[in-house]
Amino acid sequence: MIRPLNTPIADWSGKRVWLVGASSGIGAALALRLLASGAHVVLSARRAEQLQVIAAGYPHARCVAFDVTDSQAWPLALHQTLEHLGGIDLVVMGAARYDPTHSWEIDLAQVEKSFDLNVVSMYRGLSVIVPQLLTQGSGGIAMIASISAYTGLPRALIYGATKAALNNLAQTLYFELAPRGLAVYLINPGFVKTPMTAVNDFEMPGLMTPEQAAQAIMTGFEKGRFEIRFPRGFANVLRWIARVPDRLRFALLHRLTKM
Repeated sequence: MIRPLNTPIADWSGKRVWLVGASSGIGAALALRLLASGAHVVLSARRAEQLQVIAAGYPHARCVAFDVTDSQAWPLALHQTLEHLGGIDLVVMGAARYDPTHSWEIDLAQVEKSFDLNVVSMYRGLSVIVPQLLTQGSGGIAMIASISAYTGLPRALIYGATKAALNNLAQTLYFELAPRGLAVYLINPGFVKTPMTAVNDFEMPGLMTPEQAAQAIMTGFEKGRFEIRFPRGFANVLRWIARVPDRLRFALLHRLTKM
């Protein structure tokens, strides 16, 4: 049997999880699933009131509201999280924005905001999280990217590029941190019914609910996968298309997207 790339999580009871980007969508659904499974969870996002709503009724939930684009806020947020949990077994980083954009519609302000939130904020977090986990000698980091990272797609001019950066980043993290005893997870969702995808005016293949996405993520953690991609059928097809010769790939994508 092939050994999983990360140690499978067999039991969530008492696991200490910091979930960044927990106020809506996949993050909120994952927070509820973790809490229902017995994990001790610190919920983070900018919107404190929404975090409180999610945490209500769970004595092992705590809220640390902060802005991930503020470099100075990360050390304090980590300190507060450690005060609540005592240590960290898993950090899930999922704060993101989505600005559907064609090549002829580039708005530099949107580009800068997307890269700052989707990519640079990950580095802000990693700069304080990685030293903490290395000091502990254990723990894991999960980053929510997207299957749009696999290949160029219509209107994903900004979003797809940010998520491609995270795919590369996660691979480097795993290469360097796994030998030091840390787990690294790359989460690549397809289309999930969230406020972000509500702006799409096209049919979204394999559209999932946030609850289905959360279950897929939990299954990936429990099986010790490095890349957790879903829905499996659509994600695997897109991954295959990304690997075929360029001439065939572009022809297939034009046919599939009708562009």
